[in-house]
Amino acid sequence: MSLLSNPVAPRLYKGSSLRRSFHVRAMVFLWILSCFAFVGAAYGCGTPAIPPDISSYSDIVNGKEAKPHSWPWQVSVQKRSGSHYCGGSLINQNWVVTAAHCSFRESDLVVLGAHDLRSSTEDVQVIGVGKVFTHPDYNKTRPWNNDIQLIKLASPAQINRHVSAVCVAETTDNFPAGTMCMITGWGKTSGNGKTATRLQQAALPLLTNSECSQFKPPITSNMICAGANGTSSCNGDSGGPLVCQKAGAWTLVGVMSFGIKGCDTMKSRVYVRVTALRAWIDRTIAAN
Repeated sequence: MSLLSNPVAPRLYKGSSLRRSFHVRAMVFLWILSCFAFVGAAYGCGTPAIPPDISSYSDIVNGKEAKPHSWPWQVSVQKRSGSHYCGGSLINQNWVVTAAHCSFRESDLVVLGAHDLRSSTEDVQVIGVGKVFTHPDYNKTRPWNNDIQLIKLASPAQINRHVSAVCVAETTDNFPAGTMCMITGWGKTSGNGKTATRLQQAALPLLTNSECSQFKPPITSNMICAGANGTSSCNGDSGGPLVCQKAGAWTLVGVMSFGIKGCDTMKSRVYVRVTALRAWIDRTIAAN
C-alpha cells in the first residue's frame, strides 16, 4: 500500500519531516553560533585576526616593519592635511587612548586599519574626532605626569580583520620588570631621521622605576619605564601603545609619553602606566 493511500501514513510522514526539519534547523543554528564564536574570538580585544610576527626582536629606531594589519588597534592621528603626528590605541568602537601632550584638535582625523601611510589603496577608516578628554591632572612640568587623553570618535569604528580593539590593563594587574612587551608606531627610525611610512614594531623589557634614574625630577608612580635594550620609540610614536600579553591577549600597559632627546636606544623611555589610570578611563567613558 502506498503512503498516499494509507490514511495514517501522511501524518507519520509529516511528523518525520518535522523532526528532520527541526534537526536541520538545530544544526544550522549551532553552525551560526559557532560562526559567531569564531568571529568573536578573531575580533575580541587583544586577539588580532592576523597574528603579529614576534619571532625576532627589533627596534623601531632602525627597526623592523610589522606584519601588515597585525596590530589592529594601532591608529594614526593626523592633521587635515594627512600628516601623521601621533599614535593611539583603539579600546572599543568609540574610544581611542593616546597621550595628552599630542594636543589634539577636533579638526584632526583618526586613521584606523592603516599599515603604509603613503598607500592610496589600503582600505582604511578615516574618522573625525568627536570629543577630546584630557586627564584633569595632566602636568607637563613633572615631567608630563598623567600624560593621557581619550578621544571619542565622531562615529563608531567598524570592527573587522584590520581594525579591532586592544584589551586594557586592569587596576589590579601586575606586569613585573623584565616582562617583554611590544611597541608599535610610525615614528622616526633614527634620532635625526624621518618618520616611518610603514608601521614599525619593537620588543622591549619593562623596567623598575628606579632603573629610570636618568630622568630629573624622578618619574612618578603613574609612569612605567621600558627599553634600554637597544630598542626605542621616538618622535611620532607618542600616544602609541606599549602592549604585553595577559592570558594570551595583548593588553595595553603603557601609552608612549617621553624620553631622552635623540631617541638613544640604550636609554629607557617613559610610558603612562595604564593600571594607575584605568579608573579615570572607565569614569570618563561611563560619563560620556
